[in-house]
Amino acid sequence: MEVSPYYEKKVDCLCCKKTFPTYKVRSKSIKVDHTDTDFCPIYSDSNVNALFYNIFVCEHCGFSFTEDFSKYFAPGTREVIEEQITKKWVPRSFNGERTIDQAIESYKLAFVSGMLKKEKAVSLAGLALRIGWLYRSLKNEQENRFIKIARDQYIESFSTEDYKGTQMSDTRIMYMIAELSRRIGDLDDATRFFSKVIESQRIDGGEAKLVDLAKEQWQLVREQREKERSAI
Repeated sequence: MEVSPYYEKKVDCLCCKKTFPTYKVRSKSIKVDHTDTDFCPIYSDSNVNALFYNIFVCEHCGFSFTEDFSKYFAPGTREVIEEQITKKWVPRSFNGERTIDQAIESYKLAFVSGMLKKEKAVSLAGLALRIGWLYRSLKNEQENRFIKIARDQYIESFSTEDYKGTQMSDTRIMYMIAELSRRIGDLDDATRFFSKVIESQRIDGGEAKLVDLAKEQWQLVREQREKERSAI
């Protein structure tokens, strides 16, 4: 008998504390063929997309979150979440296999939940980025809107250094700002931050693979600038 790529997990809601079931993907079923230049995973099995199941959507109160959310709620934030989410929530379950529309909805719920809860900018950036990725797979123009939101949140995170202590390094966050800026056509910020990534190699050795990738993407920015100049 073939084993399902999914398993059911019981999760306690960070906000209302009630328990609900949600699907997760078995790690051995996650097969990444390659990644885009902003690290969007392209899975070799098109039927199993692990991105769809990163968000826990509480069927009771509507609060949605990831494993990266902190358990701490600043004073007053629970009340704001109650007003803005729970009172408007139509109880429903996101358990089971998700469609791409349900996946997008789950990330948007998590982004709003994270904003109201005052999660770190680096976490909000990651949520917006993944919404952009899901729209990319649909070839939907909403991709750019969410890539820009992600870029702006990464800039906020970079300036406040709220990414310190997470898996995000100095080099990686600068690279993400640069590459997302390139993708939305902000060539000034793309140039500035790719230069910072390349400079990091001289200062502290940098992360070799990221530095090499930054050099390749910086070349694309140069070519784009030349095209724009010749079109004038």
